[in-house]
Amino acid sequence: MSADADDLRLIRQCLNGQPQAFGGLVQRYQDRLYNTVYRLVDNQEDAFDVVQETFINAYTSLANFKGDSQFFTWLYRIAINTAISHKRKQRGTLSIDAGRNGEAGMEPHDGSETSRPGHAMERAEEEKRIQKALSQLSPEHRVVLVLKDMDEMKYEQIAETLGVPIGTVRSRLHRARQELRDILQKDGG
Repeated sequence: MSADADDLRLIRQCLNGQPQAFGGLVQRYQDRLYNTVYRLVDNQEDAFDVVQETFINAYTSLANFKGDSQFFTWLYRIAINTAISHKRKQRGTLSIDAGRNGEAGMEPHDGSETSRPGHAMERAEEEKRIQKALSQLSPEHRVVLVLKDMDEMKYEQIAETLGVPIGTVRSRLHRARQELRDILQKDGG
Protein backbone atom coordinates (compact mmCIF):
# COMPACT_ATOMS: atom_id res chain seq x y z
CA MET A 1 0.00 0.00 0.00
CA SER A 2 1.52 3.34 -1.00
CA ALA A 3 1.56 6.53 1.02
CA ASP A 4 -1.46 8.83 1.41
CA ALA A 5 -1.40 11.77 -1.04
CA ASP A 6 -1.86 14.36 1.72
CA ASP A 7 1.01 12.84 3.71
CA LEU A 8 3.21 12.91 0.62
CA ARG A 9 2.35 16.56 0.03
CA LEU A 10 3.32 17.49 3.58
CA ILE A 11 6.53 15.47 3.35
CA ARG A 12 7.43 17.12 0.05
CA GLN A 13 6.78 20.59 1.52
CA CYS A 14 8.94 19.77 4.52
CA LEU A 15 11.80 18.48 2.35
CA ASN A 16 11.51 21.59 0.18
CA GLY A 17 12.32 23.94 3.02
CA GLN A 18 8.98 24.29 4.82
CA PRO A 19 9.63 22.48 8.12
CA GLN A 20 6.31 23.72 9.56
CA ALA A 21 4.58 21.25 7.21
CA PHE A 22 5.87 18.47 9.46
CA GLY A 23 3.55 19.90 12.14
CA GLY A 24 0.61 18.69 10.05
CA LEU A 25 1.96 15.14 10.23
CA VAL A 26 2.55 15.46 13.96
CA GLN A 27 -1.01 16.68 14.53
CA ARG A 28 -2.44 13.92 12.39
CA TYR A 29 -0.62 11.04 14.08
CA GLN A 30 0.50 12.03 17.59
CA ASP A 31 -2.60 10.77 19.45
CA ARG A 32 -2.67 7.36 17.74
CA LEU A 33 1.05 7.00 18.28
CA TYR A 34 0.81 8.02 21.93
CA ASN A 35 -1.94 5.46 22.63
CA THR A 36 0.18 2.63 21.26
CA VAL A 37 3.43 3.78 22.86
CA TYR A 38 1.73 4.24 26.23
CA ARG A 39 0.70 0.59 26.19
CA LEU A 40 4.25 -0.40 25.39
CA VAL A 41 6.14 1.68 27.96
CA ASP A 42 3.63 1.64 30.86
CA ASN A 43 4.16 5.27 31.81
CA GLN A 44 2.59 8.52 30.64
CA GLU A 45 5.77 10.62 30.77
CA ASP A 46 7.87 7.92 29.12
CA ALA A 47 5.23 7.64 26.39
CA PHE A 48 5.42 11.39 25.76
CA ASP A 49 9.22 11.16 25.60
CA VAL A 50 9.14 8.21 23.20
CA VAL A 51 6.59 9.91 20.93
CA GLN A 52 8.66 13.10 20.90
CA GLU A 53 11.82 11.13 20.12
CA THR A 54 9.93 9.29 17.38
CA PHE A 55 8.91 12.52 15.67
CA ILE A 56 12.43 13.91 15.97
CA ASN A 57 13.84 10.73 14.43
CA ALA A 58 11.20 10.78 11.70
CA TYR A 59 11.91 14.43 10.91
CA THR A 60 15.66 13.89 10.64
CA SER A 61 15.14 10.75 8.52
CA LEU A 62 12.32 12.13 6.37
CA ALA A 63 14.45 12.03 3.23
CA ASN A 64 14.72 8.25 3.70
CA PHE A 65 10.94 7.76 3.46
CA LYS A 66 10.39 6.21 0.04
CA GLY A 67 6.59 6.36 -0.11
CA ASP A 68 6.18 2.67 -0.94
CA SER A 69 4.27 2.18 2.32
CA GLN A 70 1.96 4.35 4.38
CA PHE A 71 3.78 7.15 6.25
CA PHE A 72 2.03 6.04 9.43
CA THR A 73 3.42 2.51 9.02
CA TRP A 74 6.93 3.95 8.67
CA LEU A 75 6.33 6.21 11.68
CA TYR A 76 4.92 3.29 13.71
CA ARG A 77 8.06 1.28 13.03
CA ILE A 78 10.21 4.13 14.34
CA ALA A 79 7.98 4.49 17.41
CA ILE A 80 7.99 0.80 18.22
CA ASN A 81 11.76 0.52 17.87
CA THR A 82 12.17 3.62 20.04
CA ALA A 83 9.77 2.24 22.67
CA ILE A 84 11.53 -1.13 22.74
CA SER A 85 14.91 0.59 23.12
CA HIS A 86 13.48 2.75 25.88
CA LYS A 87 12.15 -0.31 27.74
CA ARG A 88 15.47 -2.11 27.42
CA LYS A 89 17.29 0.89 28.88
CA GLN A 90 14.90 0.92 31.83
CA ARG A 91 14.83 -2.82 32.41
CA GLY A 92 14.24 -3.62 36.02
CA THR A 93 11.94 -0.69 36.78
CA LEU A 94 8.21 -1.09 36.71
CA SER A 95 5.85 1.85 36.68
CA ILE A 96 2.15 1.44 36.18
CA ASP A 97 -0.09 4.42 35.58
CA ALA A 98 -3.73 3.34 35.43
CA GLY A 99 -5.25 6.54 34.08
CA ARG A 100 -4.19 8.30 30.92
CA ASN A 101 -4.01 11.56 32.84
CA GLY A 102 -2.54 9.99 35.95
CA GLU A 103 -5.96 9.92 37.65
CA ALA A 104 -6.63 6.27 38.33
CA GLY A 105 -10.33 5.53 38.46
CA MET A 106 -11.53 9.08 37.78
CA GLU A 107 -14.11 9.22 35.01
CA PRO A 108 -16.88 11.62 34.07
CA HIS A 109 -20.38 10.76 35.31
CA ASP A 110 -22.09 8.19 33.14
CA GLY A 111 -25.76 7.29 33.49
CA SER A 112 -25.31 3.72 32.21
CA GLU A 113 -25.29 0.57 34.32
CA THR A 114 -21.51 0.61 34.30
CA SER A 115 -21.59 3.80 36.37
CA ARG A 116 -22.56 1.91 39.52
CA PRO A 117 -20.43 2.69 42.57
CA GLY A 118 -17.09 0.95 42.41
CA HIS A 119 -17.22 0.16 38.69
CA ALA A 120 -14.61 2.76 37.75
CA MET A 121 -12.34 1.52 40.52
CA GLU A 122 -12.77 -2.10 39.47
CA ARG A 123 -12.04 -1.15 35.88
CA ALA A 124 -8.93 0.78 36.90
CA GLU A 125 -7.72 -2.21 38.94
CA GLU A 126 -8.34 -4.54 36.01
CA GLU A 127 -6.44 -2.18 33.71
CA LYS A 128 -3.54 -2.15 36.20
CA ARG A 129 -3.53 -5.96 36.26
CA ILE A 130 -3.47 -6.16 32.48
CA GLN A 131 -0.82 -3.45 32.17
CA LYS A 132 1.32 -5.22 34.78
CA ALA A 133 0.94 -8.52 32.92
CA LEU A 134 1.77 -6.82 29.61
CA SER A 135 4.92 -5.37 31.13
CA GLN A 136 6.12 -8.91 31.89
CA LEU A 137 5.99 -9.95 28.23
CA SER A 138 9.05 -9.67 26.02
CA PRO A 139 9.09 -6.50 23.88
CA GLU A 140 8.52 -8.59 20.73
CA HIS A 141 5.46 -10.29 22.19
CA ARG A 142 4.07 -7.16 23.79
CA VAL A 143 4.28 -5.05 20.65
CA VAL A 144 2.49 -7.60 18.46
CA LEU A 145 -0.24 -8.06 21.09
CA VAL A 146 -0.78 -4.30 21.43
CA LEU A 147 -0.86 -3.74 17.67
CA LYS A 148 -3.31 -6.59 16.99
CA ASP A 149 -5.60 -6.71 20.02
CA MET A 150 -5.56 -3.09 21.18
CA ASP A 151 -4.87 -1.09 18.03
CA GLU A 152 -6.79 -3.62 15.90
CA MET A 153 -4.24 -3.61 13.09
CA LYS A 154 -4.41 -6.31 10.42
CA TYR A 155 -1.73 -8.98 10.23
CA GLU A 156 -0.37 -7.49 7.00
CA GLN A 157 -0.03 -4.03 8.60
CA ILE A 158 1.73 -5.47 11.63
CA ALA A 159 4.12 -7.46 9.45
CA GLU A 160 4.93 -4.36 7.40
CA THR A 161 5.31 -2.20 10.50
CA LEU A 162 7.64 -4.63 12.25
CA GLY A 163 9.43 -5.73 9.09
CA VAL A 164 8.76 -9.44 9.72
CA PRO A 165 6.81 -12.12 7.81
CA ILE A 166 3.10 -12.60 8.58
CA GLY A 167 3.87 -16.08 9.93
CA THR A 168 6.18 -14.53 12.51
CA VAL A 169 3.43 -12.10 13.52
CA ARG A 170 0.95 -14.96 13.95
CA SER A 171 3.45 -17.02 15.93
CA ARG A 172 4.42 -14.14 18.23
CA LEU A 173 0.79 -13.22 18.75
CA HIS A 174 -0.12 -16.80 19.67
CA ARG A 175 2.76 -17.02 22.15
CA ALA A 176 1.99 -13.56 23.55
CA ARG A 177 -1.66 -14.42 24.18
CA GLN A 178 -0.69 -17.69 25.87
CA GLU A 179 1.91 -15.94 28.01
CA LEU A 180 -0.51 -13.15 28.96
CA ARG A 181 -3.22 -15.66 29.87
CA ASP A 182 -0.75 -17.62 32.04
CA ILE A 183 0.42 -14.48 33.82
CA LEU A 184 -3.14 -13.32 34.48
CA GLN A 185 -4.17 -16.76 35.77
CA LYS A 186 -1.21 -16.85 38.15
CA ASP A 187 -2.20 -13.38 39.33
CA GLY A 188 -5.62 -14.61 40.36
CA GLY A 189 -8.02 -14.76 37.51
